[in-house]
Amino acid sequence: MSLSHALLGLLAIAPASGYELTKEFERDLGRYAWQAGHTSIYPELNKLAGRGLVHVAHEGPRGAKTYDVTPEGRDELRTWLLRPPGEGAVVRNEQVLRMFLISALTPEDQRRMLTSIAENTALTAAEIRASMESEDEPERGERSGFGRLAGEFGVRQLDAVHEWAEWALTELDIPDRERSSAQA
Repeated sequence: MSLSHALLGLLAIAPASGYELTKEFERDLGRYAWQAGHTSIYPELNKLAGRGLVHVAHEGPRGAKTYDVTPEGRDELRTWLLRPPGEGAVVRNEQVLRMFLISALTPEDQRRMLTSIAENTALTAAEIRASMESEDEPERGERSGFGRLAGEFGVRQLDAVHEWAEWALTELDIPDRERSSAQA
């Protein structure tokens, strides 16, 4: 994924200024999916405009610009959204990398790491659930309720990681000989 696709998606839902887009990234979108600040959002909007994927729909006082997605931008977004996840993407998953390298830690530190993962995933899943149950923010207009499917995806993913961390902690208690004979 790239920032350009995130911006195209937000603008496809509703036209917005760079400031409004920055605020979206300060909410759940930035916390759980993709982080971006105004120093990257404004240059990316200019690049998208240069490629004809967005245009300035309105220019307000003090040069404030409201951007909207063009038909070409919608096509680009659609193509990206319908492409199977990971196809043509560079894999960078810090959490999985940590699991590949966990054996570099002492058993005590492995347990500390897995316990932390279990605790943090349970806490974050609870936070997302609470956020999804709270009332929508009316000032967000068309993006009110934005991310319900993403929220549920996040909760289920966190629940799965939590369950895995609990399982991994029990695996640490099984001596290697017992694990080998049980797999045979």
